Amino acid sequence: EELFSSRLKRSAPMAAGRAIHQLLRKKLQSHSSVPPLLSSLVVKQGQDGFGNAGMKSLRALALIGAGVSGILSFATVSSADEAEEGLACPSYPWPHKGILSSYDHASIRRGHQVYQQVCASCHSMSLISYRDLVGVAYTEEEVKAMAAEIEVVDGPNDEGEMFTRPGKLSDRFPQPYANEQAARFANGGAYPPDLSLITKARHNGQNYVFALLTGYHDPPAGVSIREGLHYNPYFPGGAIAMPKMLIDGAVEYEDGTPATESQMGKDVVTFLSWAAEPEMEERKLMGFKWIFVLSLALLQAGYYRRLKWSIFKSRKLVVDVVN
Repeated sequence: EELFSSRLKRSAPMAAGRAIHQLLRKKLQSHSSVPPLLSSLVVKQGQDGFGNAGMKSLRALALIGAGVSGILSFATVSSADEAEEGLACPSYPWPHKGILSSYDHASIRRGHQVYQQVCASCHSMSLISYRDLVGVAYTEEEVKAMAAEIEVVDGPNDEGEMFTRPGKLSDRFPQPYANEQAARFANGGAYPPDLSLITKARHNGQNYVFALLTGYHDPPAGVSIREGLHYNPYFPGGAIAMPKMLIDGAVEYEDGTPATESQMGKDVVTFLSWAAEPEMEERKLMGFKWIFVLSLALLQAGYYRRLKWSIFKSRKLVVDVVN
């Protein structure tokens, strides 16, 4: 395949040069006032005198033209892909992405606060229970008090009727809508996705979610956005139904951290990353333990190999040949 492509690249300028030369010859014959025989002699003489330098120039021009057209077509395809799939998001230095690094649990607590006050009115987290927060961002008493603030439909009771009760640790986060139809009706036909696994459900999830939350801009010149949508270059298509939600001072952090747009975006993405991978810290710790144990086993195996086989590899055999 590489050989074929290289030959194709070499033959393309030659073919283009021959085509241009034929066009020049036809044009010269059609517009010349000299007899055909003299015209053919002139063309032949032009070929002889123009052949080497002229063909090289034509080949160079053809090669430049092919390169420019390739660059333009690549740029067109790239811009079309960006418009269809969304702008590629930057890579941010998340503190928990290191080999032995862990989550910032203060950031998880702040991110949960952002989710409760900003995101929970539209987005659900159906896979997370209140008890999952115990020991991660809150104490057990704090989580119990938080769960008791909601009302859960339970039952049936002994009389076969459903009843409401205060929430408890085993309950999941409440759903903002009763069903998908109600969610679409309240959001102009758009369905807010569940955020339990959002950082794993999207390509380059953490960077994508942060870029999406902080990437709202006015549409550039020539780009029109339908009413009810908002321009965001990181969203596929560039038009998203969710308005800009992270505004400076939208929440008031309990620990006094300034609630800037980027700070809220970082905290809520950290919280969503923990929700998608709550076992990350335990997994890294277990991996470190296995690497340490296997390293000791490797050293012991190497020592035993030297002890067992060194006497055979280092011994000297002398053969006394008797004449």
